[in-house]
Amino acid sequence: MTEREQQRLVNHRLAVIRHAEEVTGNVAQTCRYFGITRQTFYRWLRRYEEKGLEGLRDKSSRPHYCPHATSAEVVGKIIYLRQNYHFGPAKISMYLKRYHEIDVSTSGVWRILKRLELNRLPSSQRHKPYEKRWKRYEKPQPGHRVQVDVKFITPVGAAGKKFYQFHRHRRLHPAPNPPRLSEV
Repeated sequence: MTEREQQRLVNHRLAVIRHAEEVTGNVAQTCRYFGITRQTFYRWLRRYEEKGLEGLRDKSSRPHYCPHATSAEVVGKIIYLRQNYHFGPAKISMYLKRYHEIDVSTSGVWRILKRLELNRLPSSQRHKPYEKRWKRYEKPQPGHRVQVDVKFITPVGAAGKKFYQFHRHRRLHPAPNPPRLSEV
């Protein structure tokens, strides 16, 4: 709620209290006129008498303490695993259960990550389809290999310059099997 809306609400509640005191002098009639209950009127009146205009402001209905809330220590571990290892909710839940004996459901981990705006991984860490992943370099024929040797050369008269010599070996066929002892 914005400050302007809060101020309008305070002015409305103050007008209801003043209406009962100055115009009608009757709480029940004022409550019927404004469409509120007498309990609400007396709550506003009590808060106004105790704290003045500040007492008429709207307060949060959030509870002060929740016994089922996830502890700050566990939330810290979830944040650490997400930011440093880029684990998803299922893996974080499994990790906490296995290594820390903390039982948090997958959906509970996801809700914590969502509340902290950590529910989206960086684009470099997101799931990639099989076609877009890195592929292992393999040849269809076993033994078909290419080997590259690199040698650093310093030619005569080339002060401080380094040159590289590449030598490539190609084996198109696998090495023959060694002879058996019975054949020798």
